[in-house]
Amino acid sequence: MRRGKNYTESAKLYDRTKLHDVDEAIDIMLKTAKAKFDETVEVHVKLGVDSRHADQQVRGALVLPHGTGKKIRVLVFAKGDKAEEAKAAGADYVGAEDMVQKITSENFFDYEVVIATPDMMGLVGRLGRILGPKGLMPNPKAGTVTMDVTKAINDSKAGRIEYRLDKTNIIHCPLGKASFGQEKIMENFNALLGAIVRAKPAAAKGQYIRSCVIASTMGPGIKVNPAKLSN
Repeated sequence: MRRGKNYTESAKLYDRTKLHDVDEAIDIMLKTAKAKFDETVEVHVKLGVDSRHADQQVRGALVLPHGTGKKIRVLVFAKGDKAEEAKAAGADYVGAEDMVQKITSENFFDYEVVIATPDMMGLVGRLGRILGPKGLMPNPKAGTVTMDVTKAINDSKAGRIEYRLDKTNIIHCPLGKASFGQEKIMENFNALLGAIVRAKPAAAKGQYIRSCVIASTMGPGIKVNPAKLSN
């Protein structure tokens, strides 16, 4: 695979075989974020669990201390007073059957978060095959199926992220923007890793955090020493 000039130059700044302390990894990552736009910082954590088993699932949500740096658009499925509450709280789109129709007929995806009141889940369930693959299906564990739509909207816009395993037992999450700097990214990292550690399934055996990589959008992956993380 051919790499761009910035990537090649960045790769010279570190030893790709070395496992780094978190603060060192973030420092290197920031030095390798050389794109002309404000790159997103991401973390990829491989866990010592088997996501095929229900008792080894790792999933949850949290509001990062400094947000993600991204403008979040929110769609809320609600009716009556809850619909009015959602509009007052700053939801970008609010609806019910009309939104189901818009999504199915117009392929409408101009939002990053979908929230629903519990009474709307029968309706929203019709969209499972559409929203599910995009990671947009409301879920009680993620705080997106709730009667407290104001809190859900505020949390989403403040930088709430959802973490969950993919089929290879890896969690992929944003940590903010390169412009945040070392301290803010470190605090977001610690908040996320703390949540993942607390979510460790009782059925998980052996080393819980197998590997951890931090990278910017266009930069190389910097390996974090998993032994230095809470296992």
